[in-house]
Amino acid sequence: MSSTTVTVCKPPQKPVIPGRSVFLAGSIEMGKAEDWQAQLTSILSERQLSHPLTILNPRRDSWDPSWVQDITNDQFREQVEWELNGQDKADVIAMFLHPDTKAPISLLELGLGAASHGNGKMVVCCPEGFYRRGNVQIVCKRYGIKMVGCLEDLVEEVVQKLEA
Repeated sequence: MSSTTVTVCKPPQKPVIPGRSVFLAGSIEMGKAEDWQAQLTSILSERQLSHPLTILNPRRDSWDPSWVQDITNDQFREQVEWELNGQDKADVIAMFLHPDTKAPISLLELGLGAASHGNGKMVVCCPEGFYRRGNVQIVCKRYGIKMVGCLEDLVEEVVQKLEA
């Protein structure tokens, strides 16, 4: 049996989603967070799923850390809007909070997603050692979001949601 057809879409590319999709939310802090998005993409590419899969990965190849983070900066605004639109469009939001990061934007996205997506499409991986793990546990419990502690369990939960 062959693996699933997987397409990876990164900003600023406009996503085309012929089947199911997953948005990779979570820690990106360069130099602190491992490239967990590449790991998850590789694992999902080997899985046999019933539909083609589009992975929406916000880890922009052409990111410039000198960009002013303000709504008046076109590149920055495009990035943030790409991420928000991707989370809205995705069938599943997979969030990984790396213990060596603070991930303030990811925590913001968790709050947005918890209230609007709840247990229908979001799954969170928050390993031991993440500095606000208790807050994440409480938010996930309150909004019925599945929370796991390792990347392998995140993959399994994502696959279950994609195949539901």
